[in-house]
Amino acid sequence: MIAQVILYILIVFVGTGGELFVSRAMKTIGEVTDFRPSSIARVVGRAMMVPAMWTGIAMMAVAFFALLAMLSLAKVSFVFPSTALRFVVAAFGARIFLHEKVTPQRWFGVLVICLGLLLVFFGKG
Repeated sequence: MIAQVILYILIVFVGTGGELFVSRAMKTIGEVTDFRPSSIARVVGRAMMVPAMWTGIAMMAVAFFALLAMLSLAKVSFVFPSTALRFVVAAFGARIFLHEKVTPQRWFGVLVICLGLLLVFFGKG
C-alpha cells in the first residue's frame, strides 16, 4: 500500500511539475508560429538549450515509469481515473508558479474533477 501511495504521488505531483517546467521553458522561447519542419527543428533546438525543459522532461519520465509500476500493482480502472488529480494540481500550479489567470469556470471544472475523484477513490472494487 505504501508503494502505491508513493507511486501515486510521483505520478500526480512530479508529473504535473514536469509539465509546468516544460510550459515555463516553452514560454521562454516564445510562440511557435511557423510549422515547417526546419522551423520546428529550430524551436526544438532552442528548447533543448533551456534548463527548465530538461528538468521537465526528467520529471515527466519519472512520472511515466511510476505509472508503469502503478499499473503492475493496481487495476487500470482505478489508476487512470485517479490520475485526473493531475488536472487539479496543474490548475493550482499554473496559478501559483506560472501566474496564469484561472477563470471561475475553470475552477468549477476543477471542483467537478474533485467530485469525480471521490467517486473513484471510494468506489467498490
